Amino acid sequence: MALGSTDSTVHPVDERLPTGQLLTLGIQHVLVMYAGAVAVPLILGAAMNLPKDQVAFLISADLFSCGIATLIQTLGLWIFGIRLPVIMGCTFAAVGPMVAIGTNPSLGILDVFGATIAAGVIGIVLAPMIGKLLRFFPPVVVGTVIAVIGLSLMGVGINWAAGGIGNPDYGNPVFLLLSLVVLSLILLINKFARGFIANISVLLGIVVGFGIAAMLGRVNMDGVAHAPWVGIVLPFHFGLPHFDALSVATMVIVMFVTFIESTGMFLAVGDLVERPVDQKALVRGLRVDGLGTLIGGIFNSFPHTSFSQNVGLIGVTGVKSRFVCATGGVILVALGLFPKMAQVVASVPPFVLGGAGIVMFGMVAANGIKTLSRVDFSKNQHNLFIVAVSVGMGMVPVVAPKFFTQLPHALEPILHSGILLASVTAVVLNIVFNGVRKEREARRDAIEAAHEFEGAAHAGDAH
Repeated sequence: MALGSTDSTVHPVDERLPTGQLLTLGIQHVLVMYAGAVAVPLILGAAMNLPKDQVAFLISADLFSCGIATLIQTLGLWIFGIRLPVIMGCTFAAVGPMVAIGTNPSLGILDVFGATIAAGVIGIVLAPMIGKLLRFFPPVVVGTVIAVIGLSLMGVGINWAAGGIGNPDYGNPVFLLLSLVVLSLILLINKFARGFIANISVLLGIVVGFGIAAMLGRVNMDGVAHAPWVGIVLPFHFGLPHFDALSVATMVIVMFVTFIESTGMFLAVGDLVERPVDQKALVRGLRVDGLGTLIGGIFNSFPHTSFSQNVGLIGVTGVKSRFVCATGGVILVALGLFPKMAQVVASVPPFVLGGAGIVMFGMVAANGIKTLSRVDFSKNQHNLFIVAVSVGMGMVPVVAPKFFTQLPHALEPILHSGILLASVTAVVLNIVFNGVRKEREARRDAIEAAHEFEGAAHAGDAH
């Protein structure tokens, strides 16, 4: 039975713990996901060279939207919400496409928000069909896509470690050394610490790195003193969104990828808390992926999905109450209303984030490789071709950014996204070589993946 249980007739998922325990455990969930949550606005802000105050606002908007989506997912609202202990956050799967859209000279951040809103609406509508879509995303496709997401983001972490692209002091040995310190600290914590401390290793590494950088005079705190303590996250802060057709199509495909990931995640959570997820509950949960993405676009944030590191925390603590995660949602909303704190986070130097970025993005790639470990490569060598060609296509924009420069600029959001290229290639090649599976087989694979995930969820995967 979950910690603090007083009534054996109440399922642990629906157990209302004392206020003190709810607050403490809710803060713990927020700490575990915090570094991953703020990474997305930091990456996009850096890629688009946004001013520090705008990056700080994106962080506040991100936390606020995460909190709203978490509350809907855990407590339920009409046809939305799986009503399980789930924390929602911005998905890393959208980072590559958003950077491609945001840095396109003919597009910008308003097109990012427009594509996010449209993908959210389409996601809500298509959520009931996810069972039919699963057949197009067997492990060989999902594993390849996740691996390419990690690999395509690795360049971001590496450039951070050197001080960030555009930094006149790029590659300064001090930057490289501090990045190595952060990376080493994260590894040492994971080696020797257990439980909660191990789960927040990335956050601890960033905090220590930030402290060292501050002592060396390498932190720019301009704007922190003048930032208000309390602020309101208003919709459409940057202006009304733009709806570019190809950008929308790109983000819709990202939505499908997050649906596939979320399906396995929800099955894992249901198994972990001993409340199996049926088709109806699954659709309610996936609808919140869409609704959270819609809310994110309206409130100047990004596509949302469930965060896997928080699922691992459930296994570590044994606390199954959804109200703990709901409390985490309230805390996230509150944090989003404190602009001064967002300014402090925006002050973290890129080289401090670099060491953590290598770990976080590398873990994404490693989880893709782990998924591919369930694929039969010995009896079905066609799977080797699917992975090989898809990864190769996914790496084109990373290793040769000018590869498609002679093609129409309107295609840039698609052709400059390695994640999208890998996804389309993997799906098409899988159909050509392996055909389309039955829904029953697809669901069985998702359940097997969920059981595998349960044993390793606490590894600190940055979703």
